[in-house]
Amino acid sequence: MYLVKTPRLLKILYPELIWNKSRDNHCIYLTFDDGPIPIVTPFVLNILKQYNARATFFCIGDNVNKHPDIFEQVKNEGHSIGNHTHNHLKGWKTDDKTYLDNFLKADDLLHADLFRPPYGRIKRSQIKLLKQAKPDLELIMWDVLSGDFDINLKPEASLKNVLKHTENGSIVLFHDSLKAFDRLEYVLPRAMEVWSGMGYSFGPLAP
Repeated sequence: MYLVKTPRLLKILYPELIWNKSRDNHCIYLTFDDGPIPIVTPFVLNILKQYNARATFFCIGDNVNKHPDIFEQVKNEGHSIGNHTHNHLKGWKTDDKTYLDNFLKADDLLHADLFRPPYGRIKRSQIKLLKQAKPDLELIMWDVLSGDFDINLKPEASLKNVLKHTENGSIVLFHDSLKAFDRLEYVLPRAMEVWSGMGYSFGPLAP
C-alpha cells in the first residue's frame, strides 16, 4: 500500500525533510531513484534532453561502481546527483551505524549534498547522524509518487496518477530501474508532453 500524493500531515510531522518546493514557481522537479543502469537511465536522459529538462538522480553507490560511464553521462548532461545509500538499505530495518557507514560509502563516490532514503523509510536517529556527518545535507522526499515500481499497476494508471497530482513545485518520484521500466517507458514521455504543453519548466534540485 502506498499513497500517490503525500499527505500534509506527514509533511508536518517531518518538517526537516523536503517534500516539495515553492508552489509559487511553475516548475516540476523530476527525480529518479535506484540507477544508474544500462538501457533505463540512458532512456530517461534521452527523454529529458528532448524537453531541455534537468532532473535529479538519486544513485545507488554500487550501481555507480558498476556503471561509471552512465553516471558520468548523468552529470555531464547537467542533472543533479543525490545519495541513495550504497546498497539500497531500508532504514527501519537497519541499525544506525550500518546505515551511516553505507551512506558514507556511497558518498565517497557521489560527493552529493542531497539524500533520499530508500523506500522513504528512515529513523529520526538516522536523520540526526546523517546531518552530523554532513551538516549541509538536504534530505529529499517527494509529494507525488508515480507508482512505476508497482508491477501490478497499469502504465495508464501511473500516468493518470502523476498528471492528476502534480502541481507547481512538485517533487515527482520515478525509478530508473528495470523493475519500473514497463511503466516508466510509457509514462515519462507522455507526462513530459502534457506538462510542457502546460508551460512547466523542469529543474534540478540543488542544495
